Amino acid sequence: MRNLKIYGVLFFLLFSYGLEAQTKKDKRFIKDKDKETLVVDARYALDELKANNPDVAKMAEESYGYVIFPNVGKGAFIAGGAAGNGVVYQGGKQIGWAKLRQIDVGLQIGGEAFREAIFFQSKQDLEEFKSSEMEFTGGVSAVAITKGESRSVNFEEGMAVVTMPKGGAMIEVSVGGQKFTYQDM
Repeated sequence: MRNLKIYGVLFFLLFSYGLEAQTKKDKRFIKDKDKETLVVDARYALDELKANNPDVAKMAEESYGYVIFPNVGKGAFIAGGAAGNGVVYQGGKQIGWAKLRQIDVGLQIGGEAFREAIFFQSKQDLEEFKSSEMEFTGGVSAVAITKGESRSVNFEEGMAVVTMPKGGAMIEVSVGGQKFTYQDM
C-alpha cells in the first residue's frame, strides 16, 4: 500500500510538471515546422472517419465548418489528461489552427490515442468555438467510430462530435472536460 502511495505522488508530480512544461511551450501555439504535417494528418484523419462512417462524409459536406484533431494523446492514473492539435475548416477551406486540452479526475488508468472531429451546424456555432471560450464537460456526447460498426452521427445543440480510436487501452470512470483554443492562419 505504501508503494502505491509513493507511485501516486510521483505520478502526480510528474503530471503536474508535464502540464506546466506544456503550458510554457504553448506560447507559440503551433510551431511552423509542424503545421504542414498537421494539415496532411488532418486530411488523412477525415478520410479515415469518412471511410468508416457515411454520416461523417455527410457532416463534412453539410456543416458550416469543422475541426479535425488527427492525433489526441491521453494518459491517466487516477488523474489524467489529453492534448492534441487540429486544423479548422469553414466551407471545406482551412481557416485556422486549434488546440485541445483535457483534464479528468476519477477511476482511470492507461493510455490511448484517438482522432476527434467536431462539426459545427451554423456560423454562430463555429464563432463560439473560435472565441476560445468553448469547453466540453462530461455531459457532451461523442459518437465513437470503430471499424465495421455503423453508428448514426447527428447534430446536438449545433455540434456533432466524432472520435475514432487509434491505439492503446484505457479503463476509466471519470469526470472532466475539454478546453479548446483557436488561432487564425
